[in-house]
Amino acid sequence: MKVKTRKELRARRHTRVRAKVSGSAECPRLSMMISTRHMYVQMIDDDAGVTLVSANSLQDGNPRVETAQALGRRLGEAASAKGLSRFVVDRGGYRFHGRVKAIVDGVLETGLTNVKEAK
Repeated sequence: MKVKTRKELRARRHTRVRAKVSGSAECPRLSMMISTRHMYVQMIDDDAGVTLVSANSLQDGNPRVETAQALGRRLGEAASAKGLSRFVVDRGGYRFHGRVKAIVDGVLETGLTNVKEAK
């Protein structure tokens, strides 16, 4: 068996997640990319293939949990200004803890609702 890199393994997990998660204009997909230096989040309408709202941590400094939560709040406020109220989480192949969970918690603090948790 060939040894796979961390990047290849994350890409496989992300493919499995994307098979189940899709966004629309009313309920966009919250997509995230987290590197060792920065974090990028977007709300995407997959039906139209358009990014509705995006935010990043380029000016925020170190990518820590506190920075991730502030990034989520900033994205949530921008989404609320666009009239969005619901979203579905695409964790991007990352485990749902730490910075990923902090981003989602930050978005939830602004009043948006996660469709998967509402069930």
